Amino acid sequence: MRLKTIDASSVTPAEMQGYLHYAIAPRPICFASTIDKNGEVNLSPFSFFNVFSINPPILVFSPTSRARDNTTKHTLENVLEVPECVINIVSYGMVQQTYLTSADYPRGVNEFYKAGFTELASETVRPPRVAESSVQLECVVNDVISLGKNGGAGNLVIAEVKRMHINEDILDADGKIDPHKIDLVARLGGDWYCRVTRDNLFKIAKPIDCSGAGIGIDAFPGEVKNSSILTGNNLGLLGLVNALPSDEDVEAFSKTDEMKVLLDADIDNHIRTMRLHLKAKDLLDNGRVMDAWKVLLM
Repeated sequence: MRLKTIDASSVTPAEMQGYLHYAIAPRPICFASTIDKNGEVNLSPFSFFNVFSINPPILVFSPTSRARDNTTKHTLENVLEVPECVINIVSYGMVQQTYLTSADYPRGVNEFYKAGFTELASETVRPPRVAESSVQLECVVNDVISLGKNGGAGNLVIAEVKRMHINEDILDADGKIDPHKIDLVARLGGDWYCRVTRDNLFKIAKPIDCSGAGIGIDAFPGEVKNSSILTGNNLGLLGLVNALPSDEDVEAFSKTDEMKVLLDADIDNHIRTMRLHLKAKDLLDNGRVMDAWKVLLM
């Protein structure tokens, strides 16, 4: 792998933004509604955003100063005047309207009206919620931390969630948010976004027959660790087990019908090893981690 090395001091802020936006992605979108001391409402999206604490529940987003003239955004000015906000989660069905609010409208313009969103009165804070958003989080702003003085510098808005509203249509039978129903979108670099759909969702679940701390890849036999068949993801899954199967378990599995054909074949050791690793890979793809280990240890 060839690496391109970039010193942060050798590129312009615009160039750095391009690299960071494409590399650190996808980023969830904070759709923040705020209000100034005169009661003027603002609504704007930010992709420098995430959850940073559960107890207390803390969300952090960052309105950056404009790189072209180092001016600040109305959202930042508002939370400094009225330290409250509502963070509305963006789903695919509202992403184009959300993008419309990112324009630099003059102070006093209510982006709810510009983008056709519906104001919904909050219960614990003054800024309104976006009725079309499936999850609305009423927050008080605990702190605002400036990260620099030049154009493009961020300002960390540390927001504590006081009340959350969730559209019941996106909940599963257990009352939890269903990732298939919430239909989230996220920000990439440039003009690119992504959508969380059923086709691109996957789970990384600890196998049922694995518990405790995994043995790790460093504990693997060299032939397994350096396999030309097994991928890094395969090795990671194998490393979850907290103990290798016993010799007795390996011997018993070698006598099963699915293994006899492979082991009884008249082939040289190199070909046999490759076939065993291919078999283990297939078992891993079907969630049979311990059986994969039994094959690899034959």
